[in-house]
Amino acid sequence: MKATKFAFLLMGMALIGVMVFQAKSNQVSAMNSPTDAARNLKAGSGHRISAEGRVTTYPGGQVVVGSDTAGTVTRLLVDEKSFVRKGELIAEIRADDLRAAIAQAQARVTESAADIKLYETEARRADNLWESQVGTKQALDRAKRDLDAATARRETAEADVRRLEALLGKTVLRAPISGVVTQRHVQPGESVKEQASIVTIADLKKVRIEAEVDEFDAGRVALGAEVVVKAEGYDNQQWRGVVEEIPDLVIARRLKPEDPGRPSDTRVLMVKVALQEKTPLKLGQRVEVEITKQ
Repeated sequence: MKATKFAFLLMGMALIGVMVFQAKSNQVSAMNSPTDAARNLKAGSGHRISAEGRVTTYPGGQVVVGSDTAGTVTRLLVDEKSFVRKGELIAEIRADDLRAAIAQAQARVTESAADIKLYETEARRADNLWESQVGTKQALDRAKRDLDAATARRETAEADVRRLEALLGKTVLRAPISGVVTQRHVQPGESVKEQASIVTIADLKKVRIEAEVDEFDAGRVALGAEVVVKAEGYDNQQWRGVVEEIPDLVIARRLKPEDPGRPSDTRVLMVKVALQEKTPLKLGQRVEVEITKQ
């Protein structure tokens, strides 16, 4: 009887051991066979650097056209989204006072030219009298002095004309580049000061991403690395890019991280990403990028 109980006890213990062994084997198998989620995690966080950035133009691709002179905007020939070509007329600033000043300076040039003719004649006469020992040296010197003074007045008046004409040219604003008007800062009839912004023009045919990569990931970014770009509001959409420029300077972060767990006081590397396909992204729009590690 005792032997039978003892046999049943051994069999129960053996069965429990087999069950524990199978459970451990299943657990090990599950750990050794990665699931799709594990593979995605490895592909995402293990091989890519996440960063935030903005859509920007290339250097020189965005220009704020300003006024070099104060006055009233009499004509503004463009609206937002207007396409302009380089050299095309954009706006004009009232210049009635300048035109009057130019006319006055030109009159002084004419007056000085008449004085020069008169004093040249008097100087020749005084010189002839001096040579004939009839006139005095003082009269000759006075005639030459009057001639020199008239010549100087003409040069001054001509310089005023050139200066005023240059100012007049600044009242006519032309597009410095070809592109789209992204912002109109003033309205017709509005008075502006010197250096006031009139319109902003951007070349939207070619834009890129400036991504703020954490300085601790700087050594893992390489030229030519593949980039995936995403943006809020474009669900399930992403665009391909490539790292085309890596600066040699780290700077303070410009964008406030949307992820509260990401520190905002770190320094970043402003990595430039060239887009490899056309996107609906807007200039200045905030985006998220994933850069393949080196």
